[in-house]
Amino acid sequence: MTSKTNGRTPDPRAQAPTSDAPQAAAGARRWAVLAICCVAAALLGIDNSVLNYAVPSLARRLHPSSTQLLWIVDVYGFVLGGLLIVAGNLGDRIGRKKLLLAGVAGFGAASALTAYAGSPETLIAARALLGLAGATIMPSTLSLVRAAFTDPRERTTAIGVSSGVAAASFALGPVVGGLLLDHFWWGSVFLINVPVMALVLVAGVLVLPESRNPRPGRLDWASVPLSVAGLFGVIYAIKTAARDGAGSHAVWIAAAVGAVSLAAFFRRQTRIAEPLLELRLFRNATIALTSLASLFVGVAMFAGTVFLSQYFQLARGETPTMSGVLTIPLIVGLFLASMFSGRIITRTGRWKGFLVAGGLLVTAGAATLGMIRADTPYAEVAVYMALLGLGIGMMMQNLVLAVQNQVSVADLGAASSLVTFFRSLGGAIGVTALGAILGNRVTHFVTQGLAALHVKNAAGADGGIPDVATLPAPIRGVVENAYGHGVGDVFLYAAPFALIAFVLVLFIKEVALNNRSGLQQTPAGTGRSAVDAVEPAAREK
Repeated sequence: MTSKTNGRTPDPRAQAPTSDAPQAAAGARRWAVLAICCVAAALLGIDNSVLNYAVPSLARRLHPSSTQLLWIVDVYGFVLGGLLIVAGNLGDRIGRKKLLLAGVAGFGAASALTAYAGSPETLIAARALLGLAGATIMPSTLSLVRAAFTDPRERTTAIGVSSGVAAASFALGPVVGGLLLDHFWWGSVFLINVPVMALVLVAGVLVLPESRNPRPGRLDWASVPLSVAGLFGVIYAIKTAARDGAGSHAVWIAAAVGAVSLAAFFRRQTRIAEPLLELRLFRNATIALTSLASLFVGVAMFAGTVFLSQYFQLARGETPTMSGVLTIPLIVGLFLASMFSGRIITRTGRWKGFLVAGGLLVTAGAATLGMIRADTPYAEVAVYMALLGLGIGMMMQNLVLAVQNQVSVADLGAASSLVTFFRSLGGAIGVTALGAILGNRVTHFVTQGLAALHVKNAAGADGGIPDVATLPAPIRGVVENAYGHGVGDVFLYAAPFALIAFVLVLFIKEVALNNRSGLQQTPAGTGRSAVDAVEPAAREK
């Protein structure tokens, strides 16, 4: 029946603005969700790299032992990597908004505790709490963005923005750290997190929608210590082997504990009805290959953000602030690649081609950076950095997209934590192993240079980080030349990791095109998992 008002039929055009208003509000809310998640993820990325610049200042203030200093640097990554899988599954069960807000509040509190730590022991404990909070934030941001954007085209753009911000934030750490350390004490690099996280917390309460698995089941608490002990043991073994050599007793003990714990963990996951880690996700070859590719890209990404800043400071004598500014081509490449590849993919749907192109650019960028030396013209270095940034930006966005388009909303947390975990593990391996290589190469070149000057010893000859500006001119030239060669060699070692990632994405492309995984591939936006397609009893969206 046609409704009437005052005897007349209402004009449909007059009703249109009213009916469009809820859609406009919903659209604005989606982008607000994206903005909140990007800010939270960016702080995590900055915090991951900024500590390297605060170490000299905090060492002078707190006087930690060498062992304590190593724990100050490493404990954040240990805890973060060990809890990522647990946190992703916890978010699926209790709600990703709740987990994110709890993580944001905890991160702000731990940042304040870190900034005002009065002893090395307090600082180590505070950094561990930062890792715990970070583990809850990282998979939650990816999952909330994926759940908020149901339109495939908008989702591609949103994931591109979030991936670009997350990747670029690692390179922003040196810029932020340099600016703060030039004007304030070392704790300022952590204290800056507090007001930002407070803003994210308030905005998150008001704006973020809740997202969870509608049939969460119970959390298998018995699997939690096995997962944490296994990942902690493996990461610790890798870091210790890179620093002290594979013959260290600590390496073998940590590796044994990690291997046994992981074996027990995976065995338990195949035997219980509600596992902590959905191993069934790995039955999808796209997810399995993408997770491995994320690991190898993580090596190149962290190498670019950490060692390039050291190159500018120690090989070219720049200040921390200027070193951060000089890495801008890497940051711009990361962000632009994520943004524009997302838009092009939205129009053409050719994400597989961008994935392959990104693999080529990462490999080319790492290989060309392997040729830099202390006296390489900056314009040349900038081009190489841009190549690496473009490649990493294209790959990281599309690797996230490849995984998230393969699962239902119910499995978002588990899938997101897989990508994040493998990328973080790759970063831990890259920074530690490549850092050890850098120390060895610097020691070699410094020893050679000092021998030519008939000098037996000098600051920096042990592979540590010297205050280059205070060294006598001839020795300063030797150390700068050593770091120039050393950082170049680091990227030569990183290039094979990038090449492996490129080979893996070629397989991802073929699997996605030819369905070699044996499972149905998920059309973007259907919301149905490739795994659920062959498991009708799996959880519904």
